[in-house]
Amino acid sequence: MRNDAYADLLSGMSSSTVQTEYEVLHLMRQCAAQFGFGNFMIVRFPLGENQRFAERLVLSSWPADLVRRYDNAACFGASPLVERLRQTKLPLFAETGRLMQPENAEKADLSWDGMDNTFAAHLHTTYGESFIVTLSGGRDLPDQRETADIYLALVKLFECLERTFEAGASARDKLSAREIECLRWAAAGKSSDEIAIILGISAYTVSSYFKTATRKLDAVNRMQAIARAMRLKLI
Repeated sequence: MRNDAYADLLSGMSSSTVQTEYEVLHLMRQCAAQFGFGNFMIVRFPLGENQRFAERLVLSSWPADLVRRYDNAACFGASPLVERLRQTKLPLFAETGRLMQPENAEKADLSWDGMDNTFAAHLHTTYGESFIVTLSGGRDLPDQRETADIYLALVKLFECLERTFEAGASARDKLSAREIECLRWAAAGKSSDEIAIILGISAYTVSSYFKTATRKLDAVNRMQAIARAMRLKLI
């Protein structure tokens, strides 16, 4: 695997010009294709079994419907993927269905077509925050040398992602106290109407706070704004 394409991939990941999640997403697609995988995801390590999958998802090429159904199944925190990565620093490779779904869980309406097997690694930011990075596809088990190559590529790619965290850290100074309150209550599952009652303001004002917070966090919607605020430890 150590060919010109692989060398170019590593070189691209070493560039200090990679500053946005979009650029990391592009590199992640290149990385997956380089090693014969069709899908990938980067997700924050769950702190408990009941934490929502979609809220912890950072980057992913999973079909949106699969993300929704897996989130509704509420089995991420109790999955063998999480349990096995808690116990090792080494990457692992296994059948996706068995890795993502607890054995004793009720059968969820999940389809892993084109994602038969998954390569997964447990990575940490400089400050110790834990993430899971996966590549999924129909390919066979990589040998020892290719496993090392994949792992190195994922570590370098994760460093690029961490740079985007630092680039967005200024959002801490940009968000107002009210915007942070609205995001915090939304993360707790409250609707705009409920947040309006809690804060003693109108639902229209709550909606306005969400719009400005979403813009300041460079997010495309409320869910992504909440996820980025959590990643930046604003809420």
